[in-house]
Amino acid sequence: MIQNIHPTAYIASTAKLADNITIGPFVVIEDYVEIGDGCELGAHAVLQSYVKMGKGNILHPHVVLGGLPQDISFKKETVSWLEIADNNVFREGFTAHRSSVEGGVTRVGSECFFMNNSHVAHDCNVGNKVIFANNVAIGGYVEVGESVFMGGAVVVHQFCRIGSFAIVQGTTGLSMDVIPYMLIGGRPAKHYRLNTVGLKRAGINGERYKILSSAFRLLKNKMSLDDLEQTEELVYLKQWLEYKSKRGTHGFIDVSKKVLKTSNKKL
Repeated sequence: MIQNIHPTAYIASTAKLADNITIGPFVVIEDYVEIGDGCELGAHAVLQSYVKMGKGNILHPHVVLGGLPQDISFKKETVSWLEIADNNVFREGFTAHRSSVEGGVTRVGSECFFMNNSHVAHDCNVGNKVIFANNVAIGGYVEVGESVFMGGAVVVHQFCRIGSFAIVQGTTGLSMDVIPYMLIGGRPAKHYRLNTVGLKRAGINGERYKILSSAFRLLKNKMSLDDLEQTEELVYLKQWLEYKSKRGTHGFIDVSKKVLKTSNKKL
């Protein structure tokens, strides 16, 4: 077992540390914390009780994981968890809270990138390959799908859902759900169009992209998606739409009017 632990770090006796871990100056690791192989904890990082973390995670200075939920009804003796998978990067000032219910779990997937001072609240479920830009904050019970990009200073109301491969414009406030594969922004927030760049980077192109484009047009006109070819993306989209939302879904901008107005401008 190879562990590089700075002498100023505090590690509780009940903590479980795997191999090849680097722990910097003044790091605090509290009771019942589990850290996987190859993790790196920067100076002054704090892992509070009931945090489970997989392998290859990198914590920059002043990251705090497993804080008590910001819920006035929460009792400190409640045993709940924050579970983090593998190969994530948490930049300076990132925070994530454990669940607010007995035995509950706040979850973060793998290969995510969380920039400075971003926050994941209690009972959230964040998928794989998600990016939070600086100062993004999501409220309790928010669900974030795979490969979502959240621009700087985005804030999300509790119980909202953000579908996979969506991109949220910086400084947007979300109080309702975001449809998968879409670009959303504005005040109030509206779905503009497909997340073209993100989808192509993910290999969702050609006929698969055309089917999603057709689905977007049908949704905008409140028409059924049943006649479209049932690709993997469309099956996920339909399942996502069938789920009973607690917040409702943000609306669409009238793209046709916007394009018409632009084309009529004098050059």
